[in-house]
Amino acid sequence: MSMESVSFSFHLLLLLLLVMHGDGSGTEEMADDLISKGNSVLRLHSMDHDRQTEDDGTTVQSRVDPLSHMDHMDLSVMVFFTLKDLKVGNSMPIYFRKKDSSKSPRFLAREEADSIAFSLKELPNLLRLFSFSRDSPQAKAMEATLRECESQAIKGETKFCATSLESMLEFASSIFGSNTRFKTLATEHLTKSSTLFQNYTVLTTPEEIPAPMMVACHTVPYPYAVLYCHSQVTENRVFKVSLDGENGDKVIAVAVCHKDTTQWSRNHVSFRVLGIEPGTPGVCHFFPADNFVLVPDP
Repeated sequence: MSMESVSFSFHLLLLLLLVMHGDGSGTEEMADDLISKGNSVLRLHSMDHDRQTEDDGTTVQSRVDPLSHMDHMDLSVMVFFTLKDLKVGNSMPIYFRKKDSSKSPRFLAREEADSIAFSLKELPNLLRLFSFSRDSPQAKAMEATLRECESQAIKGETKFCATSLESMLEFASSIFGSNTRFKTLATEHLTKSSTLFQNYTVLTTPEEIPAPMMVACHTVPYPYAVLYCHSQVTENRVFKVSLDGENGDKVIAVAVCHKDTTQWSRNHVSFRVLGIEPGTPGVCHFFPADNFVLVPDP
């Protein structure tokens, strides 16, 4: 399938109107790049985890001796921490997903995105459109994304799966208000490294970003770029954290702390990773570089 698509850097959201156009070729290859972590991507940002957390049957260990027995768990869940961990000199194990942006799916122009059904009931037709077999990894990833996008939001949450940059901006405007300016916060890797998981130390006092409201957007596996964006009416805190990895990696990481987790599933992976009781307040998580947070810009 030949598509005209829009290339997109998650660190240049403020330049959305200046994005470059590509030919959109290699749809299947770009989908492959996300398949292996599809369930993990959905599992991390969804607050209702009854479906996703049981998919792989793994048991997440608590953070006692966090770098031991790593073969028994999915390392990509190691992004959670608590507010008390945000202090200078504290060290914690963190997984930062890194992807080659040149191999990532492209955003479609809005007109083309709107012309393609984005619905679970249309999955058979979509698989034919993208030439994926029903039992292929790509098909399973597409189904998981569509199910997540169509699942009911938890109490106090508004969510939306954006299939174009324009629809993402419209969703953000509906949350903040049409006359409100907003800015993008994204994790920055200051050094190049292939290391995904290691201990990081907090270098300086984290910078808290005023965020009376926020929209978090996460990439999800699909043949073209789709963002799972959501906002909660409960209080959240947003931080930029300067981190130093064991191997010398330097990261300015965006993190969000959720003060109210009472509506989350008791099976939410964060409770198991942190070894805390379900509903415990102050659960935080870091964002990979291809996810981002939108906050009002005063």
